[in-house]
Amino acid sequence: MVTRGFRQMLAEANAMIETISVHDAQALVGDADVVFVDVRETVERQASGGIKGSVHAPRGFLEIIADPESPMHVGSLASGKRLVLYCGSGGRSALAAKTLMDMGLEKVCHIAGGYGAWVEAGGPTDP
Repeated sequence: MVTRGFRQMLAEANAMIETISVHDAQALVGDADVVFVDVRETVERQASGGIKGSVHAPRGFLEIIADPESPMHVGSLASGKRLVLYCGSGGRSALAAKTLMDMGLEKVCHIAGGYGAWVEAGGPTDP
């Protein structure tokens, strides 16, 4: 039996992480100290593109990709730069941001509304 459902886990994550608006996220485009991280599934990214210049780290592999001791490690996730996570609408990226914080990363936030809000606001994308 499930004793902590996704709503509770999402509420707990949102209470601990930083959430930024899509407009605040757009202001970070081109900042050398920021890495945008797409935690959506590969098929989603292939179908709709992603934020221009973002790193792809599907949520199912996030811990492995973020860990410098892993053979799948992506260096930008442990670079000390601010990580701005996004998913389709904001739920998975909130949970992913909490996961990265639980791993010891401090400069982590996510975009409210996710990629859908980004596209709607006219943010730059890569196909």
